Amino acid sequence: MTTGAIRWSRRHLFRGPLDTLLTITIAGGVGYLVWLFYVWGIDTAVWDAASRRECLDRSPTGACWAGVISWFDRYLYGRYPDIEIWRVDLALAIFVLWMAPLWLPKVRAKVGVAMGVVLLYPFWAVALFHGGERSLFLQVMMSAAITGFVLTLVHTVTCMVLGRGYWTVIIAMAGQLTVPEKARIFLVIAGMAVLWLAIFWLSVGWTVPEVNTYKWGGLFLTLVVSGIAIATALPAGIILALGRRSRMPLIRALCIGYIEVVRSVPLVTLMFMATTMFPVMMPQGVTLDKLALAIISVCMFAAAYMAETVRGGIQAIPFGQTEAAQAMGLRYWHAMGLIILPQALRAMIPNIVGSFISLFKGTAVISIFGFYDLTNMLSAVSQSPRWIMLFYEPLFVGASMYFIGCFAMSRYSLYLERKLGVGGRH
Repeated sequence: MTTGAIRWSRRHLFRGPLDTLLTITIAGGVGYLVWLFYVWGIDTAVWDAASRRECLDRSPTGACWAGVISWFDRYLYGRYPDIEIWRVDLALAIFVLWMAPLWLPKVRAKVGVAMGVVLLYPFWAVALFHGGERSLFLQVMMSAAITGFVLTLVHTVTCMVLGRGYWTVIIAMAGQLTVPEKARIFLVIAGMAVLWLAIFWLSVGWTVPEVNTYKWGGLFLTLVVSGIAIATALPAGIILALGRRSRMPLIRALCIGYIEVVRSVPLVTLMFMATTMFPVMMPQGVTLDKLALAIISVCMFAAAYMAETVRGGIQAIPFGQTEAAQAMGLRYWHAMGLIILPQALRAMIPNIVGSFISLFKGTAVISIFGFYDLTNMLSAVSQSPRWIMLFYEPLFVGASMYFIGCFAMSRYSLYLERKLGVGGRH
């Protein structure tokens, strides 16, 4: 142990008799728990068995990880057909590649990249997840998503290699650097349109087998529901927060009414209303997917709570900032978008990420409607004849998955705070 570590230990762990007693007690308790887990989960555990009965015969007091290993794909994908799992993996790979430029310092126009992911990726993902015959609208939007993905990759490569965006490269290759700016924009749009038409023509006959949403499940479904809710909660919350502060009585009343009504009922009640009452109000012959209705309910619920978080951040900004913006001649929307909102959102990073973490965990409520999300799939293994009464091991795996997801969001929140210079010590 180095001298610095010894000094740190004396200052923080053994500063006095009480600190020393607490340190020894907590360290002893943690060590004892770790030892118990080692004995149960590693030393006496069974890793290879055909059933829960075989696990008990070989080790009555040890963990039966054989059941977890046997059902691990179900924890990840639910009842999604094994032969079609590649579609889920492909969609995840596309999402990671599309998001990667946001963390590359040399890549420009990151706001456009993020908007492309939020606005276009869901249509491509739906086409992959659900499959079957596509409507003309979905075909158009899927082609637009593929076009955006290809352009993002090209843009990333040109920024990393040449230090310029893809539009500048296209104009330079066309020899149009001296033409007016409007003509350049038209040239870039024309190139994007040609690429979209080519992708539309190539993909119009491509289909994959349909997989009903009731077969979606596991961690895959949890990420789908929470991801959509997280992606829509912040922009919707900003709109509602600004509407609540609007000087127009009608807009303010509508936003206040929406926020207060949604926040005054439990999420389960809202989901019951959406999945049972809303279809009754639809015209005869019109059916709506229950998973889509459940996701819409979660998004509405999250937007109402996020609106209050954003409103609190806006009200925390001194009014002098608004007056300074007005003195510079900025209109309301310019002042809000360039000065007020950036400061408010930066100050509210812990609250916003806390809401995202709650969404990630709270989407387990969809299991009461028969969807086998991660929580429901963890309990389903105990109902299998081969693995009857297998509870603790699946719950431990599920808790680990939730912890990894929540811990990753928490650490990224701290990273953003340090990068943006928010707060002090963490």
